[in-house]
Amino acid sequence: MDPFSHKARKRFGQNFLSDPGIIQRIVSSIAPREDDNIVEIGPGKGAITALLLEACPKLNVVELDRDLIPILLAQFAVFKDFKIHQADALKFDFASLAEDKPLRIVGNLPYNISTPLIFHLLSYHGKVQDMHFMLQKEVVERMAAVPGQKSYGRLGIMVQYYCQVENLFLVPPECFQPQPKVDSAIVRLRPFQELPYPAKDVKLLERVVNVAFQQRRKTLRNGLKQLANSEQLDALKTDISVRAENLSVEQFVALSDELLDLGVKI
Repeated sequence: MDPFSHKARKRFGQNFLSDPGIIQRIVSSIAPREDDNIVEIGPGKGAITALLLEACPKLNVVELDRDLIPILLAQFAVFKDFKIHQADALKFDFASLAEDKPLRIVGNLPYNISTPLIFHLLSYHGKVQDMHFMLQKEVVERMAAVPGQKSYGRLGIMVQYYCQVENLFLVPPECFQPQPKVDSAIVRLRPFQELPYPAKDVKLLERVVNVAFQQRRKTLRNGLKQLANSEQLDALKTDISVRAENLSVEQFVALSDELLDLGVKI
């Protein structure tokens, strides 16, 4: 099966990596080992897959586009521990692959579903050693942002609640076929073995962060009116006269815990 016969599909958000130098740099950043439990999301035509298999012959891949399956099998069927899961990564149960070893998840994620997919993967944080993803540059910047930055918001706070975030390097459009209209970047996420600031109720934390950034130019008090009454808001020790972008992850956890103690539920 000729891999070049498959044309990228817009509905799957497909942009295939074609630069050998960048592919090698990505795999070097992942540093796969023979006994790793690696899962690749969206292998496409197998550009990264080939180098991963050289180092780690046991590999699971999750690919939605069924027309790519024969292309991948034609290249990699010789590896007896290479397994393709034809599935939507947004609905896939990654815990089923964890077995007795933590997962190392890698992928060139479709940019049109990257944020919901990241949230889906965070739900498996206890079973994951690390994650290396190619994403739109702006998404990686949002993940790594700190309080006070324009890109700081819900995504960065919840990713940083669970993971250490490293913005590794940029990947320009000319490294892909077809070329995307945006710059890309590689990010490394390492889930904490112990959460530095565990929330009493993580669902409430998610809700607090969500409402706080719905009107990011207004004060926290304004947004929190959706969750709490005036008496509860007045009882808070956390300063809610500031904007949401001024609170750290630790402060958001403290705020969420305070609201829970004051009887706020979702």
